[in-house]
Amino acid sequence: MKPGLHTGQTTEIEIVVTRDMLAEFDGQAVNDLYATSALVHNIEQACHGLLTPFLESHEQVVTSYIEISHLMLTVTGMKVKLKATATEIRDNKIVCEIEAHNVRGKIAKGSVTQVIVENHWLDKKVKEMSIIKNLASENSLTKK
Repeated sequence: MKPGLHTGQTTEIEIVVTRDMLAEFDGQAVNDLYATSALVHNIEQACHGLLTPFLESHEQVVTSYIEISHLMLTVTGMKVKLKATATEIRDNKIVCEIEAHNVRGKIAKGSVTQVIVENHWLDKKVKEMSIIKNLASENSLTKK
């Protein structure tokens, strides 16, 4: 990680809720509300944006923990501002507090822990998981 990241550092992003961010099940929108899953995606996006300037070319960020309270409804077309603040830096782990607001007020709060990892380490782990997936798949076929 490049130097310069410190606690208290923040970044903000603004998004507009679109139809692809709605709560849906089995491919059908269930209402006209900003889905919690889309909110979590945008929260990760904000936290990632805070850390990206400090990454070396051989590093990337992965999320290891998220705790979110989705507090208020937001409908399609509303703007949402998300603010990520670095609150703790421990070696390669960074904790960000997050807040999200729409025109009516705070819609979410929580924290995200992200880990900066070496690309080669993550590539190795992905390959290992692919092998495990293939072995599990083959094993389930032989048991039928």
